[in-house]
Amino acid sequence: MIALAIGLGAIYTRARLFRRLDSADQLPGLFLADNLWGLSAVLWLVTGLLRAFAGLEKGSEYYLGHPLFWAKMGCFLAVVLLELRPMVTLVRWRLKRRRGEPVDLVPARGLSRISYAEAAIVFVMVFLATAIARGLFQSAG
Repeated sequence: MIALAIGLGAIYTRARLFRRLDSADQLPGLFLADNLWGLSAVLWLVTGLLRAFAGLEKGSEYYLGHPLFWAKMGCFLAVVLLELRPMVTLVRWRLKRRRGEPVDLVPARGLSRISYAEAAIVFVMVFLATAIARGLFQSAG
């Protein structure tokens, strides 16, 4: 639950900061939000793998046999793919800042839209996770 709060807060904050970015002086706040977004992703991945495959909760058979689990994994994959461009851009910006080079902030608006899309997908994933936990749309077999 804490990872969800960190992640949704971080990706929403990152999206807003991207949208308002007009100076390299604002990058440290953006980098912090991005770091928290990355931390939450690691927490989600680790706790999700433990839940599904470490014998905790319902176990792998339940999750792998649930159709909404695969919808949730599709959402996760969409977030990973969407994150490629912001991740590469932010790594480049961090390197340029360390070297004292100017940073091209022009892509920020597009990265804001990507971040908002990621936030929306994570929000959908919460509903899918809840439905999975409650056994909704689970086959009777």
